[in-house]
Amino acid sequence: MARSRTPATELARRLNAAARPLYVVDAKYTVVFLNTAAREWLGLAADGLPGTRCTYTTAAPGEGAAAVAAGLCPPPDAMAGAAGEANVAVPTPDGRVLRRRVRFIPLGASSEDLLGVVAIAAPDPSNPAPAEGSAMAPAVEPGPLGLHELLQRFRQEAAARYGADRLVGDSPAMRLARRQVELAAGCRESVLILGPPGSGRRHTAAAIHYRDTADRPGPLVPVACATLPAELIYSTAQAAASGEGEPDGAHGTLLLNDADLLPLEVHGALARTLGRRSFPLRLMATAGQPPAELAKRGKYEPELAALLSTITIELPGLSERRRDLPLLAQLFVEECNAGGERQVGGLTPEALDLLSSCRWPGNLEELAAAVREAHRRAPGPLITADDLPEAVRLAQQVAGARGNPNDETILLDQFLARIERELIRRAVAQAKGNKAQAARLLGLTRPRLYRRMVQLGLER
Repeated sequence: MARSRTPATELARRLNAAARPLYVVDAKYTVVFLNTAAREWLGLAADGLPGTRCTYTTAAPGEGAAAVAAGLCPPPDAMAGAAGEANVAVPTPDGRVLRRRVRFIPLGASSEDLLGVVAIAAPDPSNPAPAEGSAMAPAVEPGPLGLHELLQRFRQEAAARYGADRLVGDSPAMRLARRQVELAAGCRESVLILGPPGSGRRHTAAAIHYRDTADRPGPLVPVACATLPAELIYSTAQAAASGEGEPDGAHGTLLLNDADLLPLEVHGALARTLGRRSFPLRLMATAGQPPAELAKRGKYEPELAALLSTITIELPGLSERRRDLPLLAQLFVEECNAGGERQVGGLTPEALDLLSSCRWPGNLEELAAAVREAHRRAPGPLITADDLPEAVRLAQQVAGARGNPNDETILLDQFLARIERELIRRAVAQAKGNKAQAARLLGLTRPRLYRRMVQLGLER
């Protein structure tokens, strides 16, 4: 007598016979089932996937099963009971990215009675047609799904190249910064990272150090120049320059944070020690003001300024890259998703409008803190305007009462940029194309003139 099948066995058999890839994620965001077609689609990436918890985040290729699960993760609104479609981009261990259109069907009417979500992939295995543009400058549809897909494309197509996944955005200053980071990561020259507080200087320095393609990176030794006593700064640098405690073959980095605030009495000794170091120690520094400019005013040791400034990277403040704010806010939302149980899909348009109305003197760090608080407070799958910190809402009310001063700031920036472009064009024309002479006419160094020409779209 033939053995009867249990209902669960019969259901699994029927799902495995389906031609389309299909997988199931339970209410706790755990991948619990993949049918045969899904395993064939994912290949080696499917190994060990059942039982893996997924988070609504973006991940780069080669980051393991958690990255694969993140690529398959249903949007949080699907986990709240709303059916819908989205593009998924699954990074595989061998460096590929598998893209597909997926239909998400909740098993339950709301988050309270949800059993899970069934995901059914489109029959065509080819990548969906991307929106116009690229990972750096796409024209995506507005909304959290579009921002999530944009972050996916950036991390999967560009993060491996640039090595700093927070350098997202389409502003000219950010495009230049990404190219400079790529250059710095491919060599062992000293790097100076300029920018206002909170602009991501330390994150960028760490990304360059660990992305170093020339050697196996050793330890990153940060030194707080603004707070540590001069003797401790010098002794730390002296130990690093001698290679004390370094493993064979690993080349470390000495990172002087806030190097423009370094005590003046240690400048000379530090320049001599770092200048004659016997160990291949890399130098990196962050600063709000260029040491070379301070040296011209007698407030910095010229030799030390030269040692720290072989490659200079300028990070703009958030006020100079407001068009990047929605993508940055989405990035911080997904970082919160990766670190906790709750999963949020993004921010509503009204919430993004409120964030855009603020001045953000603390730049990225202040924005990230506001998003973290809103993520913690949000009861639903999206962050609404009511979930944002009270300080953000008050800032919007003040801006409205004053006639929205942010609009005036943005218009002024555009006006000044037009004037600067015209002055540079006239100087270059007067110098008959000689950029060094044009820089002298404008009272600038040639590298600074070139950077401004790139940022203003006058030079590719």
